[in-house]
Amino acid sequence: QVQLVESGGGLVQAGGSLRLSCAASGRTVSAYAMGWFRQAPGKEREFLAAISRSSGLRKTADSVKGRFTISRDNAKNTLFLQMNSLLPEDTAVYYCAASARVTYATDRSLQYDFWGQGTQVTVSS
Repeated sequence: QVQLVESGGGLVQAGGSLRLSCAASGRTVSAYAMGWFRQAPGKEREFLAAISRSSGLRKTADSVKGRFTISRDNAKNTLFLQMNSLLPEDTAVYYCAASARVTYATDRSLQYDFWGQGTQVTVSS
């Protein structure tokens, strides 16, 4: 199995940018389809973006399309989420996840097997 650790969260003003990282150990990120989710207080976990295991095809939620971009660096064994034009509504705990059961970019949380601990993103007005 793989262990995932998110980093890069913090406090940012509205309109600013952050790049989240998800460092993998135990297995390479290239062995999994990978995704990013977030959860705000009192809200359900929300899909953000995913990338397929081999082809690099991406799927991005309509709510963040054009602002958030998922990518990975296989040499560094790291998954990234570039977040631009941040809004206060983006405030949440952000999680990366890995799927061992599918190879494609999936938006279904139940298809992800491994999760990081989360990193807090707070966007001020």
